[in-house]
Amino acid sequence: MADLRPDLVAQALPRLSADRAQARAAHRRWQALHHAPRAPRGLALRTAVLGPAEEQALRRVGDLELDLHRWPVPLWPHLRWEVLSAPGGEVLHEQLVRAPGSAVPAARTGALRVWEHVLDDVIGLPGARSSDPQVTSRWDVVLPDGRRARFVWGLLQQVSGPGAPSLPPADR
Repeated sequence: MADLRPDLVAQALPRLSADRAQARAAHRRWQALHHAPRAPRGLALRTAVLGPAEEQALRRVGDLELDLHRWPVPLWPHLRWEVLSAPGGEVLHEQLVRAPGSAVPAARTGALRVWEHVLDDVIGLPGARSSDPQVTSRWDVVLPDGRRARFVWGLLQQVSGPGAPSLPPADR
């Protein structure tokens, strides 16, 4: 997220009791785990890093039963990190999603808030069209007024194009 919203990342670090050096070190460790031949893979890697999931369920997609796992996210208590995996632990999809029972901020095309709205909040707007940018962690939604909402790991990062800009996140 730091490539699109370095300003918000810088503001978030103190709330996580971290600085830029610690954030870079954590990113390096995560990348090293992804490339280490002996590191766990798939769901086992997420569990090794995040601990046991707070929620687990089965999600049926056609004839296939997939495993759904959700972890709390300290920076966004109203969101969860969701991992959808195949039997055997291969990760098929992962992103930030709204926590069950949490309030959905009003999702009007002129009032979208970065770092507040998730993909599911916006994709359901009348006239919104998803546009897959072909990058695993990214997603775009073309809004009815022609603006483009950009998401990283399912969380709104920016709204660009003609019209009003996206609103900053609400104060917590």
